[in-house]
Amino acid sequence: MDYKIAICDDEQNQIKYLSDLVKSWAGRCGYTVRIVPFLSEEAFWFQYEEEKDYEILLLDIEMEQMNGIELATKLRADDETIQIILITGYPDYIAQGYEVAALHYLMKPVCAEKLSEVLNRAVRKLHKKERSILVWCDKDCRRILIHTIVYVEVFSHKVTIYTTDHEYNTKRSITEMEELLGGDFIRCHRSYLAGLKHIARMTKNAVVFEDGRSIPLSRGAYHMANQAFIQYYKEPYIEETGRTNR
Repeated sequence: MDYKIAICDDEQNQIKYLSDLVKSWAGRCGYTVRIVPFLSEEAFWFQYEEEKDYEILLLDIEMEQMNGIELATKLRADDETIQIILITGYPDYIAQGYEVAALHYLMKPVCAEKLSEVLNRAVRKLHKKERSILVWCDKDCRRILIHTIVYVEVFSHKVTIYTTDHEYNTKRSITEMEELLGGDFIRCHRSYLAGLKHIARMTKNAVVFEDGRSIPLSRGAYHMANQAFIQYYKEPYIEETGRTNR
């Protein structure tokens, strides 16, 4: 597998150190990486607007001009797929890291073993975002990226798949759809499957998505659905100095 990785830090020696760690990780895993260094957030953003194909960003938070969190906020508004790894010498930005959906928060000096663990997580997430299903819609076979599916509605083997920007109609049972989509979806009602990544909140009788749409939540499924929702966002966010958040 090939990955394009940006390293953004205003210290040249830190860029070299991180580049060496990334190359070492890639060699052990059998990956090919293209590492692109940037000495400022402005330089990265200028290049990013020309080539929006970076998959992983190692981003120093404390830099002289644009703050790393400011860059991460702009980037996340434009791209929800890129894996952002925040790097800093201070633990003060953890809460802001949540807001930009950063994959992880690493404290300086960066540990080689810890960075390898985080990069492995980044790769797994990138693969998960590219998973897709094939469905027959009338006479056409359509490929649908799983991470775009908000929810699925099934009535009498007639399936409607609602994505972030489209609807697809096909024929399957809800059990077949559940097996096809995997563990990132919950059966919140006998006729509905909900995509965990798109859920904004749950009430006692409804699942509410980030775009404002909602579907029924049955009383019997509430506890299971709520636990799955909590667990989905419970991945370790920072494990430095003995603390665990997120």
